Amino acid sequence: MIETLQEMKKQFGKKILFNEILSKYSWFNLGGKADILFKPDNIEELTSFLKKNKLKSINILGAGSNTLIRDGGVKNVTIKLSSKFSYLKLRNNNIIEAGAATLDKKLSNYATENSLSGMEFLSGIPGSIGGAIKMNSGCFGKEVSEILHSVKVIDLKGCIKELPAKDINFVYRGSNLSSDLIILSAQFIGKKLSMSEIKKKQEDILKKKKLAQPSQIKTCGSTFKNPSNQKAWELIKNSGCNNFKVGDAKISEKHSNFFINNGKATSNDIEQLISKVQKKVLEMTNIKLELEIKIIGYDK
Repeated sequence: MIETLQEMKKQFGKKILFNEILSKYSWFNLGGKADILFKPDNIEELTSFLKKNKLKSINILGAGSNTLIRDGGVKNVTIKLSSKFSYLKLRNNNIIEAGAATLDKKLSNYATENSLSGMEFLSGIPGSIGGAIKMNSGCFGKEVSEILHSVKVIDLKGCIKELPAKDINFVYRGSNLSSDLIILSAQFIGKKLSMSEIKKKQEDILKKKKLAQPSQIKTCGSTFKNPSNQKAWELIKNSGCNNFKVGDAKISEKHSNFFINNGKATSNDIEQLISKVQKKVLEMTNIKLELEIKIIGYDK
């Protein structure tokens, strides 16, 4: 396959990268190298790449807002859709199409501009549409599955298909979408409402987020999922984990479910801190916290 990829280098130029450092693609600003990173500009390039290489598995990187990349890096092929996959189109009066690389907040703003309600909560979620669908992102009582109409995907053989939202099994912070599928775009349904009313909803969400969550720091958002009828941050705080540190990895003073690279942390520091908190919360509450962030790659 490597020989084929060397040939691909001639075809795709700078879109194929070898031993690319991945820390710059992660909000934690952590991670080793990718053996091979492919950043296609369009569906045709992606289809050609997949059909020629006959991959058995891939790693997919989105905005990096919810991913911890291990220090040893990522083996084989990692695909990150380029900014050309970030676009928005109004399909009819109440349906918006968004490219998979579109930031969640951009979809929210576009819906507001077109007087479509229901997507305000996306303004409070970091990340891109592809990842938001895969993990059924949400905040303040709303989830992506509630507004999703359909998803366009491509498999590892290069076959493209459209999946109606009703055919996807969504759960809290997850879905049954196969890891062998790359999300290309999606359509979302909104409800007509005055722009001023929608803006008010957006502003309320952003105010709540600013009050509750840290900003301008190296973090990947909520570390753990909320257990049934519980808040992960409360369990962490009440279990006495607030002051836990491992190396330069620490817990946010503003929100206990936000873990931080305080400057010189390694991915292993973050992962050890995660384990330390899980162990303590289990010991104190008999509840095992499940990860919301995605961890990929290998240890050094």
